[in-house]
Amino acid sequence: MSSSNLSYYDKSQLPDAQSMRIGIVVSEWNTEITDNLLRGAMEALTDAGASLDYIKIVYVPGSFELPSGAQLLFENTNVEAVICLGSVIRGETPHFEFVCNGVAQGIKDVALKYNKPTIFGVLTDNNIEQSRARSGGALGNKGIEAAITALKMVALKRQLED
Repeated sequence: MSSSNLSYYDKSQLPDAQSMRIGIVVSEWNTEITDNLLRGAMEALTDAGASLDYIKIVYVPGSFELPSGAQLLFENTNVEAVICLGSVIRGETPHFEFVCNGVAQGIKDVALKYNKPTIFGVLTDNNIEQSRARSGGALGNKGIEAAITALKMVALKRQLED
């Protein structure tokens, strides 16, 4: 497994996800990209043995709402980790910076508040071509990477709590 690109992984090296309860919150904005990120995440989770019955997927309007969606999953379900999937593409105004900073800080805050892995699977690209390259194109699929991160963090948390 390459340490620099988790999109290419060895299935045998993934933690056993059979009993892991994973939440995924997906932005409805830029669905061409976020649908691909979700497909990648689901591929990695099922490759690791995750049961579809233990995966809870919810949608939020945009990337800025991802932290709220993650918090709602932690408060209303028994998930052990939440993968946040979104895509923010730079425009002509400072809106990009505000959204990206808010999302990053919000996801970090949720992780610390609930002491549970809350994974940043948000693309912050300059243009749609970069987003396509990172959501199943030439540069892999960051949804896969986010799912593998979630699996590894749940396994670590379980190991340290035992």
